[in-house]
Amino acid sequence: MAQDAEDAEEPIVVTGSRIVRDGNDAPTPVSVISAEEIATEAPANISDFVNSLPAVAGSQTAQSNSGSLSSSNSGINALNLRELGSNRTLVLLDGRRSVTSSAAGLVDINTFPQSLIKRVEVVTGGASSVYGSDAVAGVVNFVLDREYEGFKANYEYGITTYGDVPNHKLELTGGTSLMDDRLHVIGSVEYFDQTGVDTIDRDWNTHTFIVDNPDYVIGNGQPERIWGSGIGEAILSPGGLITSGPFKGTYFGAISPTTGEASVNQFAYGQTTGRYTIGGDYLLDDYHFGSNSLASHEQRLGFFGRVGFEVTPTLEVFAQVSWNRFKGRSYYQQTPSSATIQLDNPYLPQSLVDEVNAYNLANGTDISSITIGTSNAGIPAAGGANERTVERYLFGAEGEFDLLGGVNWDASYQMGRADLDQNLINTWLNSRLAAMTDAVDDGTGNIVCRVNIDGDATNDLPGCVPINRIGIGGVTQEAVDYLFQLTPFRNQVIKQDVAAVNFSMPNLIDLWAGPLSIAFGAEYREESLKSNLDPLQYEERWLYGNYKPDNGSFDVKEAYVEAIVPLFDGAEFNGAFRLTDYSSSGTVNTWKLGLVWQVIDDIKLRATYSRDIRAGNLLDLFATGTARTNAISRPLLDGAGNVTGASVSDQFVQSATGNPQIDPEVAKTIGIGAVFTPTFMPGFAFSADYFNIDLKDAIGSLSAEQAVLFCYEQKIAQQCLNIEYTGGQRFSTGQNLDIATIDLPLFNFAKQKVSGIDFEANYRTPLGPGDLSLRAVATHYIENVSDDGLSYPVDSAGAGLPSWRYRLSASYEYEGFRTSIVGRGFDDGVISNDYVVCTVNCPLSYPDARTINNNYRAGAFYLDTNFTYSFDLEGTSAQLLFAVKNLFDKDPYIYGAGSVGGNNVAAYPRTDRSLYDTLGRTFRLGFRVEL
Repeated sequence: MAQDAEDAEEPIVVTGSRIVRDGNDAPTPVSVISAEEIATEAPANISDFVNSLPAVAGSQTAQSNSGSLSSSNSGINALNLRELGSNRTLVLLDGRRSVTSSAAGLVDINTFPQSLIKRVEVVTGGASSVYGSDAVAGVVNFVLDREYEGFKANYEYGITTYGDVPNHKLELTGGTSLMDDRLHVIGSVEYFDQTGVDTIDRDWNTHTFIVDNPDYVIGNGQPERIWGSGIGEAILSPGGLITSGPFKGTYFGAISPTTGEASVNQFAYGQTTGRYTIGGDYLLDDYHFGSNSLASHEQRLGFFGRVGFEVTPTLEVFAQVSWNRFKGRSYYQQTPSSATIQLDNPYLPQSLVDEVNAYNLANGTDISSITIGTSNAGIPAAGGANERTVERYLFGAEGEFDLLGGVNWDASYQMGRADLDQNLINTWLNSRLAAMTDAVDDGTGNIVCRVNIDGDATNDLPGCVPINRIGIGGVTQEAVDYLFQLTPFRNQVIKQDVAAVNFSMPNLIDLWAGPLSIAFGAEYREESLKSNLDPLQYEERWLYGNYKPDNGSFDVKEAYVEAIVPLFDGAEFNGAFRLTDYSSSGTVNTWKLGLVWQVIDDIKLRATYSRDIRAGNLLDLFATGTARTNAISRPLLDGAGNVTGASVSDQFVQSATGNPQIDPEVAKTIGIGAVFTPTFMPGFAFSADYFNIDLKDAIGSLSAEQAVLFCYEQKIAQQCLNIEYTGGQRFSTGQNLDIATIDLPLFNFAKQKVSGIDFEANYRTPLGPGDLSLRAVATHYIENVSDDGLSYPVDSAGAGLPSWRYRLSASYEYEGFRTSIVGRGFDDGVISNDYVVCTVNCPLSYPDARTINNNYRAGAFYLDTNFTYSFDLEGTSAQLLFAVKNLFDKDPYIYGAGSVGGNNVAAYPRTDRSLYDTLGRTFRLGFRVEL
């Protein structure tokens, strides 16, 4: 709702408009979070608080992106309004852009000085005509307390009820005025440290998956997919499982300290489907299962400073600097892979060798090797150890002068730089691991790498250390050290330069119903990306992080004008127009039309209609094809090229590429709302706002699973040609061949549309000896439809995006005591709106109406409590705080989230951690002092 929580008499710029005016007259819906609310809940980082707002959905957090290795996004906290994508939410610091923390255009809000944030304003609607590109879903503006005076220190400690994820946060903040209050200086130092948890170490993470139904045959009345428990991987084991041939199902267990050989066992298959077994030895994959990080290791250090000098009472010059460093480590998975083991490999148990030789003799065959699937026990899990340094320097002036009813102006120049060190840990070079795996006796009893004694000097690998991947317990530290002697690394430097000037005239001329207000300005922005890496590195094939040199730059020139025109008593028109020229895609325009009508003192109506855009960011334009290894469920075809219902799992390399030819995406946004502030109930306010965002030519790419299904099921030739098979072949139709590579180029999708209603209510009143504050915020999502233009529209509202999200809070304050209770959550829904539920007599299954036995996704309600006590400590203001999040330690709902057949699915939690709390009950203790 319009900002009305504070400073009613102070002219401020309310986010959503450049016109300086009283906060009660905000022309667009703005939800405001005060510094008091943030301090009471004491989040470990401010993103945790903002992400609890119902309008914020699908944000990237350090927990949700722990597997984003090749993209280097792990550890970033990036906000996402309306689940339209973080790169369609414009994040501002004091009304200005900030340099991004990744080439994907993500702004890490942990780089903002949390202790100096005065309030957070969230505009839930398009604002590109006012602020420029990226404000398709809305704007989140972090407003600083630039006038702070004094000194304050804050220390907080957090830990879960399970005794893990301990973290410490220390903040030191100061501000002072000098030279008769003409010189004002503020500064802050922030430090945060967290010890993560390297696996999904929670009892709720059970073997629940959605898989292809092994009993399904087209037309037999069975559901095509089934949701169930007691399911595990059937194509690997920790010490190796033979996956093909007459010895399929033989797996290797622990290595005997007496014989030095692995035990030989037989895998008990249940019903198999793709890479899974239903029942049987489904627990055998537990080295891989849940091996993704529950919480990342993090260390953050930030400095912020601002100096403002009042040259005259109407002119201030200022300089601002910030420096932030992030160090993080998280683990993607205990990487599964396949390997070919020659029969003369000395690590093979002699009993198996004898059995194979006997089989060859009896059947006239010549089996000389076996193929195993393994989760590589003894080789540490792959992960990322990223370091980011983000700097921002701002210089400018602002003031006012008496002309044309008064003019407020500001001019600024800012330089931003982000240094991104992308270092993958425990990530091997495929050729090196293959050479180490192919071990052989050199004839003298020494085990060596075959490449060094095969008589071919061109493939020698100096210093090669053989590795024993047969069984559990055979991998030596020497082998691990040699395997990871080299790991993928890339440094990227992102630079952003912005020069801007803005003018605001709130009382230009008096019209029939009030003053005409206008604002206008211009901005020049340049962004560049430069990659630094060893050229030899990207000529090799790594497991993950096949980095390539992404380089490029673009500039943007734009000018805007905004006006507020009074129509009659209580009604006004608000309009804005911006002309933008991108060096990458040409000239575009954006605009906004708005109406506000104060019908009576109690009721205000408002409506907006806008055209908003987002142009391609650095990664969209210049990504050269960073590759990562994964697995895909490939449908099997009959002789006519039609899917049979059966599938196999293929390991492949996924290559995502940018596109310098992409056009800006364009959104038309409608907003209609009402604000109710009854005079008979002082302190109460209620608002309801309908929104409808219709996005055309959306920039994006398909997932690997979509590309395969579009090729095999829907026979879309364009997607088939993006698939390369073993041997380098590409075809315009699907094939019963092993997939080697899938290209995922960016392009302009057909459209995406999201609509819904935002509700907000506030009430503050004296109660007894203290003050009671109530607040309720809710969003009802009607639709969130994505249409790629190739197949069928997909609506996530009510599925991955709940139909209802809400946050309810109540606080009471009395003589230094403040307590608050927060209830947050979302409603029940479905796993996918495209699923058709049935168990018998199922209709025919289609790509846009797949049959499944269960499509239920449970809602969740979490209760948080917060307590603070303020007191005087020898003349110093002090405060103690205690906060509990997820008070009842509610477990997430387990329903087998993830794609069907991906090799990382089992490593990830069997829930949607963008929806559910996966840490459990957490406690925070804190102590604050202020002079």
